[in-house]
This record gives sequence, structure tokens and C-alpha cells, in this order.
Amino acid sequence: MTENISNTIDEYAAHFTVTLAGSEKSFLVAPDETVLNASRRAGLALPYSCLSGRCGSCAARVLNGRWHYATAPTALSAVERLDHALLCQALADSDLSLGLKEVAEVAELAIVQTGARLLHKTLLSVDVLALELMPAQPVRYLAGQYLEFILSDGKRRPFSIANAPRTDGVLELHVRKVAGGGFTQTLFEATNVGDEFLIDMPHGTFVPRADSDRPLLFVAGGTGFAPIKALLEHFSTLNPEREAHLYWGARVAADFYLPEHIAAFKAAMPQLRYTPVLSEQASFDTRYGTLHEAVLEDYPNLSDFDVYMSGPPAMISASRGAFLAAGLPEDRLYYDSFDFAPDVLAKLIHARKQKSTP
Repeated sequence: MTENISNTIDEYAAHFTVTLAGSEKSFLVAPDETVLNASRRAGLALPYSCLSGRCGSCAARVLNGRWHYATAPTALSAVERLDHALLCQALADSDLSLGLKEVAEVAELAIVQTGARLLHKTLLSVDVLALELMPAQPVRYLAGQYLEFILSDGKRRPFSIANAPRTDGVLELHVRKVAGGGFTQTLFEATNVGDEFLIDMPHGTFVPRADSDRPLLFVAGGTGFAPIKALLEHFSTLNPEREAHLYWGARVAADFYLPEHIAAFKAAMPQLRYTPVLSEQASFDTRYGTLHEAVLEDYPNLSDFDVYMSGPPAMISASRGAFLAAGLPEDRLYYDSFDFAPDVLAKLIHARKQKSTP
């Protein structure tokens, strides 16, 4: 018994304490685990998105303490790296004090693992599939969050939930087919209505903030429209008179799916404007160029806005820097970064290297 107590004491002595400045909350982190994983294990709702160090959602100002990275993340600028840590990658070297607040809106939501049955499967475009799932038990979540499929080998595949919570409990997903992404190809080609899956939810802190009536900017890249659609459903019900502008970026016009939903949102929100932006193919009724530049052409000063954006890491990185430079306060920029699962990303990188090798 004495030996067991001693081992427990030694185990806790090897941990560092992380404190959220300005609150009474703290948690323990082991030297070999990321600060974010430790916070989630402790039940705290700190902001995060991609979990790969590429988006910056979990950046926190370090007021005191030391940390390092096993692999250097890419989301922070050289100046930010001096006093900010990306918590999804940061490993503590001492006790830490962080200038960061919990996302209160998700703090009380329990993460649930449950079965889910496929109700409907609909092709939205050439490479985008809509799935409707019915969880085996009710699960509370907020618009903008995501779920994870748990595969038979234990790997996980995250997908944003494309609808705000419904009374019938149905979950809608928008799945883009990825070359080399075995699971997305399975969803497209080898799943049928009635199939059962194991899911884990809710995840993410890309949720509507309830403490503002400022004008809204929604910025979606590709299937980053999925969580933006859920947020629009939320805001169109909560405050339909609020001023809002949706920017949706895609490569070609055929990538804009669900036009009837856009029309419905505009009908429900009289002050909602919509600007589609194409990066590869000009069209008479769309803007041409990069997504964040289109936003800044219309709104060169963002100091009076709340911005919700969702899309691939490159889009998030470019937009984040540009929007902050345009006067948007960092605490009013909320974003969700769509990235490949690590094993899929490794396969894609390997395939590209093979293709480029003479």
C-alpha cells in the first residue's frame, strides 16, 4: 500500500500545473502530453479546431512559464511565437499561466460515444455528398461543432455537423470525396441507408457567441460551408434582423451546392447579403479572386464586426492575418480549420512526392 501511495505521489510530482489567469481554474499536464489534451482530459473547454498546429485556434498568451514543441507548428507569426503557445502542440517544461478563457457556451456539454444509423444519402455536387444520421441516443451539441467517426481500427475521422440542433435529433454532414481518403470513398461508394456507425460528439469550439449584436461576416471555403450553414440556421432563428454577409469561396461555379438554402436564408434574414467567390473560373454573377481579399474589398475596416470562418488551413491562415491587420479584434474572430486526418495527409504528401519524382 505504501509503495502504491508513493508511486502516485511521484506521478503527480512529475506533472506541471496550468492556470487560467483571472479565474480559479487550473489543471495538471504531464511532460509528454500537450496542454490542450490535458485541458480536455480535465473537462475544460478551451478553444481549439484543427488539432494539428496549422490553424491557430488554440493559441494562448503565456503569462508565465516555459514550453516547447515536438514539431514546430506553422500557425503563429514570428512575433506571436515570442509569447504565445499553440496548446494543441505545446509541451510544458514548467508550470504555466495562460491568458485564456474557456468557451463558456460549450463548457457544460458532455462528449458522448454512440451508434448512429444512416437515414439518407444525397449527392450535392460531383464530389460532395450529404449524409443524414440518426444517433442511437440524444446528444446535446451547438451549431458549428463537429463529430468524429470511430473506425474499426480505432482511427477517427472528423466531420462538421451541417445543421443546427433539430427536435428530431438528425445530424447532417457534407462530405467531400478525397483522392487517397479511403473513408470518404467508402462513404460515397460502399455505404447504404440503414448502415450503422460509431460516432463521438460533440467536439470543437466554433460555436455562436451569445454576447453580441454586432454585424456578422460568415466566410466559408469549400465544404467549410457545412458549419457555416449550421450557424446561419442558428442566427436566422435567434436574431433574423441582424446585419450579416456570407462569403463562400470555391474553385468553379459547380462547387456551390444547396442554392435553395442560400435563398431560404436570405428570405429569413432580410439584412443577409451573399457573395460567391471563385478562384479558378470567372463567372458573370460571382466575384473572382481570393476569399479574404473579396471580404476586405467590401469591408476594409473590420473593427465593428464578428467574423466566423471555416475552410482549409491555408485559407484560415491567410484570412486570419489579413483580418487582424484590418482591425478585427482577435477575440471576435472565430474559425474552424478543415484538415485531413494525419494518416490521410501523410498518404497525400507521399503520393505528391512520388508524382513529382522524375
